[in-house]
Amino acid sequence: MSRTGKKPIQIPDGVSVEISGRSVTVKGKMGADSIVLMDCVNVKSEGNVLRVEIAGDENDKRIRAAHGLHRALLANMVTGVSSGFEKNLEIVGVGYRAQQQKKDVVFQLGYSHSVLFSPPEDISVEVLEPTKLKVKGINKQKVGQVAANIRKLRPPEPYKGKGIRYANERIRRKAGKTGKK
Repeated sequence: MSRTGKKPIQIPDGVSVEISGRSVTVKGKMGADSIVLMDCVNVKSEGNVLRVEIAGDENDKRIRAAHGLHRALLANMVTGVSSGFEKNLEIVGVGYRAQQQKKDVVFQLGYSHSVLFSPPEDISVEVLEPTKLKVKGINKQKVGQVAANIRKLRPPEPYKGKGIRYANERIRRKAGKTGKK
């Protein structure tokens, strides 16, 4: 059995879990999310605790991996609908900035044109300051993917560190060219 899969998932107050066949739906104050389970995994609800159990051979490596994966996905769903996920981004560079336009964000990133970014329906992008962004949503994977897509618009470069980076990211700097003596 997977060590991660063995851990029970605590369901906080205000979160409800519906199990119908192979489908599990989690609802909370932030929204709702659902997942379809693989045949080798079962989910049982015992009061305010969810347990993920193996339905097939415990010695099969793929089944043990699916056990831990489904437990992690369900735990992230419970966290997402109760408190949500967020990623913070920073824009570094002279003249680099972001501006909110309703749900979309317009970036000035040193190109000859501005870049318009439209996030998916269930993800919100907030411009806190012209150089600080916050990506929020209930699905951890989608929040991370949207943040990565924004970062990809102008990744940080190693010489001056200009570009879009995560708030806690450290950029390895390179030395520039040295002149002749």
